[in-house]
Amino acid sequence: MAVTEYRTPVSVLIVIHADGGKALLLRRVKPFDFWQSVTGSLQSGESHADAARRELFEETGLRDEGTLAYSGVSRQFAIDSRWRHKFAPGVVENVEFEWHYRLPAPMDIKICSNEHSEYCWLPFAAATERVWSWTNRDALAKLHR
Repeated sequence: MAVTEYRTPVSVLIVIHADGGKALLLRRVKPFDFWQSVTGSLQSGESHADAARRELFEETGLRDEGTLAYSGVSRQFAIDSRWRHKFAPGVVENVEFEWHYRLPAPMDIKICSNEHSEYCWLPFAAATERVWSWTNRDALAKLHR
């Protein structure tokens, strides 16, 4: 499959959590099966704040039920080979901005079925163990502390 428009190597990670110590995880099915928080690349000309709001809504249906805040943390990482074809040739690293979305209690969400197959609410420690990416583990662990 030829890519006509490449992804921007800048993204957001939104850790959704509820009072009482639970985090929301989404099960992604492509390009392989793994659990994650909400993530997504910035669109052309989009700020990471706008991307966080957009991705939050697209992947969960949540908009203003909780409080969205930038953590002040950004991380740079090597783009996994399973996604590298989505970026321009020679692009091998991504910068990710960490956001938090706090809810008063766990709630039902509307998953984006072409990206995710299910969701679950887990205690922070269990969520930290279940996620695939090191940036997601780091964000959950720090938020738990």
